[in-house]
Amino acid sequence: QVQLVESGGGLVQPGGSLRLSCAASGSILSLNRMGWYRQAPGKERELVAAITSGGVTNSADSVKGRFSISRDIAKNTMYLQMSSLKPADTAVYYCSAVQWNERRYWGQGTQVTVSS
Repeated sequence: QVQLVESGGGLVQPGGSLRLSCAASGSILSLNRMGWYRQAPGKERELVAAITSGGVTNSADSVKGRFSISRDIAKNTMYLQMSSLKPADTAVYYCSAVQWNERRYWGQGTQVTVSS
């Protein structure tokens, strides 16, 4: 069982920055991969960025150059640094972790609102 707790969401003006955190209950090195997803009202959940156990990252085209995924192994925490935020980035952001047996876990989600 893996528990994930997100934090760092909030209200930010267009062009601003936020950093989301996802704290895992155990060692993140025991996980196959982790990622950030988001879901806007009326839309499907979509992958924003992901990081493998080996540290390889990838991100959606819509956030390339603006968002960065990283992790702190010692703190068992994954981050999503978001900059140059746009109103289109408004969504609930979810942390996800996948074990080697492909079992997936989700955090409770954190709201990010980009508005002036």
